[in-house]
Amino acid sequence: MTMRTSARLFSVALLSLGLITGCASTDEASDSTSAEQAIADAKAANAKAKAVENEWRDTGKIIKKAEKKLADGDTAEAIKLANKAKAQAITAVAQAEFENKKFLNANADSSASSASSSSSSARGAVAAGRVSSYSVVRGDNLWNISGKDEVYADPYQWPLIYKTNRDKIQDADLIYPGQVLDIDQNASASEIDAAINHAKTRGAWSLGDTEQSDRDYLNK
Repeated sequence: MTMRTSARLFSVALLSLGLITGCASTDEASDSTSAEQAIADAKAANAKAKAVENEWRDTGKIIKKAEKKLADGDTAEAIKLANKAKAQAITAVAQAEFENKKFLNANADSSASSASSSSSSARGAVAAGRVSSYSVVRGDNLWNISGKDEVYADPYQWPLIYKTNRDKIQDADLIYPGQVLDIDQNASASEIDAAINHAKTRGAWSLGDTEQSDRDYLNK
């Protein structure tokens, strides 16, 4: 083999190595870009939650963790954390919109002229009494059960159901079709306030785990 041939083969080998390295670098850059975009999306969603004054207390922390994972080169975990933060922020905005609609509806009801009678009061009492138990069906969660008119007509009161059925529910985010849950229709104003406050300040959660904030609420 001549020196010229050897040099040519060596050049081809270097080119091949460069191409391989180039592909790896491209993949890494792509992963990094995806993570950066996921974090940017999470920040944008959380900015909306801040704008409506309903940012969850852990969302910002999760975004910072995602940024650290990205800095450490763990793009997969960075994307996972960013998506979790984004989901929390979207839920926070939805909660704020629900509260706003509830407030507007309450004002509309109070401003509307209506003559109350004993019969209408009785009908209102029946509506307010609602159900004393609820059978879980597929797709249910405590949030939407609590929001049903026959339960509390307010999804933020879901912790009342959780606390009433603490012997049946290990994880507030995990209930099963066929479970029959007791519905406390005699909760005091302070108990309702405590439930709503917990629903709004609960923070991050994960399926299958009993969050410390939930334990603290149950022990009050």
